[in-house]
Amino acid sequence: MASVRLGVSDGGPEVRVLDGREAALDEPALRAWARAETESSAAEFVTRSYRYPYAMVAWHSRPVGIDIERFERCDDAFADSICTPAERSAWPDDGNRDEYAISLWCSKEALAKALGDALQYDPRRLESPLSWPAGRSGAWRAKCLPAPPGHVAWLCWR
Repeated sequence: MASVRLGVSDGGPEVRVLDGREAALDEPALRAWARAETESSAAEFVTRSYRYPYAMVAWHSRPVGIDIERFERCDDAFADSICTPAERSAWPDDGNRDEYAISLWCSKEALAKALGDALQYDPRRLESPLSWPAGRSGAWRAKCLPAPPGHVAWLCWR
């Protein structure tokens, strides 16, 4: 099946991009493939994200979170629902607003997963890894990963 390994240096997590189209899989089969990939890793910490026709999986010996999103149009209400006050005041005025918003959301989702339970974190109170100098905040690291065209992917780990 079509799987691409992404290398993360410095002993970082193992990451794979799964392409359901190349493997001729529907969405439920893609999800099953992603679960099988992380289960076979035997790692203590695993994470998965889906944006059909793609899935991304990662595993590591330390907490890890991953997210993949498709670039879509975003309105001001979406921005208000995901931004800290500082992020909202720095909102770009150029033509990349939608890509910025989706990348901001994606980075926060990856971080929230790495912290343990993405549903426990209000994105308006979580600083995006986009603003971390050199992709680091204390013991935490973040990286914007290569993603399929029209998508963005973020990885956060400890």
